Amino acid sequence: MSVVVDTFVAPVCEKQIDILYQDSHLLLINKPSGLLSLSGKNPLNKDSVHFRLVGQFPGALMVHRLDLGTSGIMVLALSKAVNSALTKQFQERRVVKTYVGILDGHLEQDEGIIDIPLAKDPPNFPLQKVCPATGKPAQSHYKVLARLHKPPRTRVMFEPLTGRTHQLRIHSRELGHAILGCDLYGSERTQQMSPRLLLHALTLDFVHPLTGESISGQAPCAF
Repeated sequence: MSVVVDTFVAPVCEKQIDILYQDSHLLLINKPSGLLSLSGKNPLNKDSVHFRLVGQFPGALMVHRLDLGTSGIMVLALSKAVNSALTKQFQERRVVKTYVGILDGHLEQDEGIIDIPLAKDPPNFPLQKVCPATGKPAQSHYKVLARLHKPPRTRVMFEPLTGRTHQLRIHSRELGHAILGCDLYGSERTQQMSPRLLLHALTLDFVHPLTGESISGQAPCAF
């Protein structure tokens, strides 16, 4: 059996985490692009959202993750009970998330749902692959916000209806319009069109586990 070794070392991230909301139970933060959500096994990948915040908020727990290149809103739990309750909301798909992305070229349709199953691709770790036979269901709703010119690009609002790894990146590629700056699924040309992945987690809607209040968080988008 072959052993998959992750030799990736994340570049140093000088950008700061913005705390958007905090109470005694949870945090809403805006993660900068280029920062890991969780520290990696490689000691050179120690810096992360969790590593930085656990020093300020002992006991802080990661409820979910964003890719290294993706910026935007995240929720962290400040106790095991809150983490369990929020994790359950994610698992039951009761958390509503929206993302903004800039895609290569102009999408023909103003709105639609991408329904393409995804699976792990062990020989090409950490890549995922399209696999109708064994892949898990993956659906993404998209809506065109603006068609940009010189060069042609499309600003899109995504709502992932499932939460598969790299889902929005692969679904965009399968539409024929890769997300600009995507180092995993874009072409050499689309990678060169932006120094960072142009994908941002804009909003996060969930129910506060302790108060029952509906929380609607939003992180400002830098592009």
